[in-house]
Amino acid sequence: MKITKRFSAIALAAVMLSSLASCSGGSSSSQNIASSGASPSGASVVETTEVTKPPETDIADKLLSEMTLEEKVGQMFYSAAPAGAGEEWITKYHMGGYVLFGNDFDGKSADDVRAMIQGYQMRSKVPLLIGVDEEGGTVLRVSYHEQLRSSGFDSPKNVYQSGGWEAIDATETEKAELLTSLGINVNNAPVCDITSNPDSFIYDRSFSGDPDEVSTFVKKVVDICKDKKLGTVLKHFPGYGDNTDTHEDMSYDSRPLDDFRNRDFIPFKAGIEAGADSIMVAHNIMADVDADYPASLSKKVHDIIRNELGFDGVIMTDDLAMQAIAKYTGAEAAAVTAAKCGNDILCCTDVEAQYPAVLEAVKNGDIPQEQIDASVKRILKWKHNLGLI
Repeated sequence: MKITKRFSAIALAAVMLSSLASCSGGSSSSQNIASSGASPSGASVVETTEVTKPPETDIADKLLSEMTLEEKVGQMFYSAAPAGAGEEWITKYHMGGYVLFGNDFDGKSADDVRAMIQGYQMRSKVPLLIGVDEEGGTVLRVSYHEQLRSSGFDSPKNVYQSGGWEAIDATETEKAELLTSLGINVNNAPVCDITSNPDSFIYDRSFSGDPDEVSTFVKKVVDICKDKKLGTVLKHFPGYGDNTDTHEDMSYDSRPLDDFRNRDFIPFKAGIEAGADSIMVAHNIMADVDADYPASLSKKVHDIIRNELGFDGVIMTDDLAMQAIAKYTGAEAAAVTAAKCGNDILCCTDVEAQYPAVLEAVKNGDIPQEQIDASVKRILKWKHNLGLI
């Protein structure tokens, strides 16, 4: 177990208490449920059944109890690393993680990348999520660079067409091993979007127009990544379909909710059942669910993820700097609304403007601190499950 700096004593105490519990029959992380009965002699006895919290919950609770509000809010930010100030931001904003882009790998050898990431991790009190978008095909961050891989990973669609499921298994395994070898612990993938329309924005990134095929692909990716301790992000909920690019403008989806249930949600359900760590919510407006807010800023959409799909992992926004959001609302308001509606992680954001805005919203009661605690607990559990804490 890797534990850094001031949290090491907390986690060590958790391990010691757990060990003592196994010898004594009790635990600080356990709840005893008593029932009465009678001994052969007629004396009353009490039988106890021990209910033990999962270790990731126990450790997350302990770490959370030692964090300041400023540290908790910082955990919710998963941002592009600022040029020349990556380590400074970790100290100043208590970052939850960084998303690395192509420029972060320019001119760097594998050893250089590892050293860069290690520098970030050494500066952080809580180990960082270090993520990339390494989908394959048109979206590459690491394998685009010849010094890190001789050629970029092909799109999953093309890999499958050329070699079937065996080729998918081999490619996704190699991808996971490459990323983790560099110190990257999250791939913002797999893409769960479904479309068979070549004119759709998401077509080149979508695995297939068949929900069952996409579901099989998603499950394979999640299974492989879990085995390799690489975090997964199912994207882009509720599913782009044939809608326009929210990098450029707001996208309105007028399809009935049942259309999503019967098609677009299916790969997300498969990923959840396989144990995916996170779901990324897109900026499309689901008119039949919430005509007033983009999905990423809609509590009604987040309620579907939690209550209908039964997902209790980390929910994150798509990039809040995308034009669909920039044209909809200001940066500070977007971050506050995103946190209020149920996002645990705010992705690729304007941290210098948005961190103070979210922190102030918690201090003045606009965002309940209990909600922040719930989000940070999910993030800490994810980090524990990745072997970071």
